[in-house]
Amino acid sequence: MADVANIAVWAITPKGAQLAEAIARKMPQADIFVTVELASDFERTHGFTRLKDAVQRHFTSFSAHIFIMSTGIVVRMIAPLIRNKTQDPAVLVADESGQYVISLLSGHIGGGNALTLKVAELIQADPVITTATDVNRLPAVDVLAREKNLYIENYGAIKTVSMALISGAPIYLHDPYYFLSDDLKAVTVLPFPEKKLAGKESLPKDVPAGVYIDDTEIEVPDNTLVLRPASLVAGIGCHRDTSFEELQEFLFNILGRFALAVKSLKCLASVDRRADAVGLLALAKDLDVPIKFFAPQELNAVQTIENPSVMVKKHIGVESVCEAAAILGSHQGRLIVPKQSTKNVTVAVARIPFSL
Repeated sequence: MADVANIAVWAITPKGAQLAEAIARKMPQADIFVTVELASDFERTHGFTRLKDAVQRHFTSFSAHIFIMSTGIVVRMIAPLIRNKTQDPAVLVADESGQYVISLLSGHIGGGNALTLKVAELIQADPVITTATDVNRLPAVDVLAREKNLYIENYGAIKTVSMALISGAPIYLHDPYYFLSDDLKAVTVLPFPEKKLAGKESLPKDVPAGVYIDDTEIEVPDNTLVLRPASLVAGIGCHRDTSFEELQEFLFNILGRFALAVKSLKCLASVDRRADAVGLLALAKDLDVPIKFFAPQELNAVQTIENPSVMVKKHIGVESVCEAAAILGSHQGRLIVPKQSTKNVTVAVARIPFSL
């Protein structure tokens, strides 16, 4: 299930407000929104004068919304607010008697279906889920990707893959590290033909979709879903005043040269003496990944350095920064890009063992 960090529960009648309170009592991340006339009767509530205005104001502030009212009201109200499945919050609708809970929006990526099942269990209601893969008891590839921490590179291909699964057609699967292979056992999967990985040639009509799971960049057909594992650690050495722009340009250049996906970067790593390097910290923030810093004695303990540096040893007391940091940051992973350097920057990349 996608993380549902905060939930808004909406009600406009006394009975609906009672059900909202019952839900919120069992879900500490939930806030209750009711009309101002009802707000004083319940704890942990926010009062509103006009429902439409309040929903518009708070729609993107919550990971999920539970509306205790008619589906028609909710549909008309949220229609202008819907953007796309990667950004929209989950939306559920329950009747005020608590008989049914309906997953209305963002059932998969937003976690709406899983939340529907949870809420239905809490209030002893019947869950109503209409997404095709769930109805047909088939795996939802976008949900599986999120569960396995796989970055979805091209959301548009999800529909193609889902339609192939629903129709019972086989799919091509490139999954050398077995992220989804076990989950797709009930599906007819075929290994990606190597020639199909050489360019954007369309897949055969009888195999209408493919799934490619790897941290390597390669051209694949348009009807192929590309999923990126968080499997790479970039070790970086630099002068303290090296700019963000210079660091970013060189890192991206190296990843491109070795055909490695930026979205597979799990973290950056360096020596602790660069923990205050503004450009390096800005790079980690821009990539939205953590950065690990290691003490010189930790870096010197790495035994598999390919390119030790006399100069670095002289200045900061370690034989290697980028290679040793990449290996340590990847839990003793394999160095797949040895030290690459410019005047101000060194970069090395290691792959995390996929069994971790």
